[in-house]
Amino acid sequence: MVATGTLLTFVVAALASLFMAWAIGAGSSGSTPFAAAVGANAISVMRAGFVVGLLGFAGAVLQGANVTEAVGTQLIGGVSLTATAAIVGLLTAAGLVAIGVFTGYPIATAFTVTGAVVGVGLALGGDPAWAKYRQIATLWVLTPFVGGGVAYTTARLLRAPSVPERYAVSLLGGLVGALVATIKFSLLGAEGESASIAAALGAGLPVGASVVTAVCALLVVAVLYRGLVTDPEATQRRFLLTLGGLVAFSAGGSQVGLAIGPLVPLLGDFSIPLPAVLAGGGIGLLLGSWTGAPRMIKALAQDYSSLGPRRSIAALIPSFAIAQAAVAFGIPVSFNEIVVSAIIGSGYAAGGGGVSRRKMLYTVLAWIGSLLLALVLGYGAFSAIDAL
Repeated sequence: MVATGTLLTFVVAALASLFMAWAIGAGSSGSTPFAAAVGANAISVMRAGFVVGLLGFAGAVLQGANVTEAVGTQLIGGVSLTATAAIVGLLTAAGLVAIGVFTGYPIATAFTVTGAVVGVGLALGGDPAWAKYRQIATLWVLTPFVGGGVAYTTARLLRAPSVPERYAVSLLGGLVGALVATIKFSLLGAEGESASIAAALGAGLPVGASVVTAVCALLVVAVLYRGLVTDPEATQRRFLLTLGGLVAFSAGGSQVGLAIGPLVPLLGDFSIPLPAVLAGGGIGLLLGSWTGAPRMIKALAQDYSSLGPRRSIAALIPSFAIAQAAVAFGIPVSFNEIVVSAIIGSGYAAGGGGVSRRKMLYTVLAWIGSLLLALVLGYGAFSAIDAL
């Protein structure tokens, strides 16, 4: 039987996790996925906040396990996070993210959570997990260049007069269809495992997963091409909203781990299954998206670049791909960094496209500062509490 004091401490940690999930839903997973679509006038700000909340919840439940376990157990070695350490880390990170929400600057959530968890872990006497840090740092550093570069190249392709738009958009849609067919979902695998649509269908067919992937891609190409011939404006808008939905789903799968990951070492004492905690984190994301995301959606859609449908499509495709790569490898990643980099890259494809260099500089400084500040505050706060 669990002692009352231990139970109360866990409840406080769970509430801190819920607050963190709300802050993420309001400032990262809830704002970035549809920012490009709002900037292109494909959907209203309030409707975007509502839809992204539902999709983020679905992503949290179906894809959230990898990043959750990484944040909870792989950022520090030699020790397991205690309930007190989880509370300090979550409140430190959530406070910084909330400041970003209310000031209009997109603080990188993965930076703050990673810094806070590492800070409290070191104060707890743990060892740095250098191998995991190198993996995380590699993705963080490459994201602006890969995401921005792919968005720039895609936007240039869509603007090229020598390539008809119906061909370019259709082929890009086929690429997205192939990616969707190969990403893994917890519902499609055996108990405790995940599987992709292609693998699940291919297992029951003689053709295999690769052929299923190719068929999915060709079906998307055919549907998009027909729509772009008959009603190009409506088809382009639907494609843009679909991309936003995929990014929102991916955001839920990645960002929920930042909120509930610190609780993972505590679950064994209470016999709480991880799916139940994922659902709770997903609810926190949903509430944050519905109540706090519209402000950040407006900031991203209007302040970083003057977006049109083509540049919005160019921004969302690499965002979706990078997000799914992070989910697959269990790496905490900031959706603000992913989407902002892609928006800026697509904006430069038009010679600058209204990109605010001043806003970019402040944002990068906020990202770096949030990582360092979260680490120092997490370490200092836990050390002070532990001394008392």
